[in-house]
Amino acid sequence: MIHFEKPKEGEYGAHDKQYIGLTPDDGALLAFLEQTLGSAKALFRSLPEEKLTWRYAEGKWTVKEILGHIIDTERIYAYRALRFSRNDATELPGFEQDDYVKYSNANERSIDDMLEELSSVRASSIALLKSLDADALERGGIANGRRMTARGAAYILAGHQVHHMNIIRERYL
Repeated sequence: MIHFEKPKEGEYGAHDKQYIGLTPDDGALLAFLEQTLGSAKALFRSLPEEKLTWRYAEGKWTVKEILGHIIDTERIYAYRALRFSRNDATELPGFEQDDYVKYSNANERSIDDMLEELSSVRASSIALLKSLDADALERGGIANGRRMTARGAAYILAGHQVHHMNIIRERYL
């Protein structure tokens, strides 16, 4: 398995430190991505439909909307990793997560369809990361006004899912 040294400060924005902190220090990022995919799928499949579309407070996302947000965010960070790894110096914009959720139609989709999409996106992310060498992982750029490397983006997408799975366990179950 490929070893992915954990990113250092300067390879991600201050806001993203919370996500990096949720990832392992052993460099086994690809195994971690595979493991967290399996645990996420098990958790989502264990929930009854009424829990998947429940909000714990007015204006908060449903579990399905959180899942859609995880999928969208993984795509965006994998794209950032791709751009940076290819030495693309074009500054990348941020994205408005609440608008993405609003227009996702997550609550109208089946959980099986959404989990199939999550699996496909994860497989694509893993395939991309497997293709990157040490030099590519260290290349970086600016996204949403913050400097990050391809390695930083990879770790952020991994930690971001863990962050939201923790929120589901704490506030929805």
